[in-house]
Amino acid sequence: MPDSIWKFNVKIFADGAEKKGMLEMHENPIISGFTTNPTLMKKAGISDYKSFALDILAYIKDKPISFEVFSDDFDKMEKQALEIASWGHNVYVKIPITNTKAESSENLISKLVKANVKLNITAMMTIEQLNKIVPSLSHGPSSYVSIFAGRIADAGIDPLPIMKKAIQILKQHPNIELIWASPRELYNIVQANEIGCHVITVTNDVLKKLPTLGKDLTEFSLETVKMFYNDAKAAGYTIEYNREAVNK
Repeated sequence: MPDSIWKFNVKIFADGAEKKGMLEMHENPIISGFTTNPTLMKKAGISDYKSFALDILAYIKDKPISFEVFSDDFDKMEKQALEIASWGHNVYVKIPITNTKAESSENLISKLVKANVKLNITAMMTIEQLNKIVPSLSHGPSSYVSIFAGRIADAGIDPLPIMKKAIQILKQHPNIELIWASPRELYNIVQANEIGCHVITVTNDVLKKLPTLGKDLTEFSLETVKMFYNDAKAAGYTIEYNREAVNK
């Protein structure tokens, strides 16, 4: 592990839903927490939501972990949230910023805060969305707000000004932490750390690149050349030379 990662203030949360990978990350001292979502769980082939969650929580008891509601009806969302929250003291309930009808989750968030449920408000992309829910969250237990910086970048918009503005807003609310969600590359961890973001969620495929952090670029270049050479050799590639072309 590169020494530079230990100097970072941003907390790294492992983002995924594969038990083996989650337990491996649980043993990694740089991982401070975990996040999941229904899409990752579906991709991992999980069919029984609650059984999976309880199984994971039997191992991960000392770090925050987020599980998301999946109803589109706010009353049912509330019931799911209360049930999920009961699974463990380290559980945060992910609530999407709206339902699929673009109806705000603001009222539901207020209810859950009053019930002392620790929340992770997800799928956020604008400062307007953040400003709507901060007043409710500020009166409750510790919580997270997940702004999807990677998806903002996918829209061709620089996420840094939005993330920096969010950090400024949250300085007045120490119980709310900002998550840099949906990172696309390892450098996003560096960016999140530089602007003072509290947390960044990182998938296992990006986490595997951590050993390259701080690598000398000349050395990295040579390793890349060797990789191309060795892969071509292993594949057994050959080229029959055209004598006329060679002699020109």
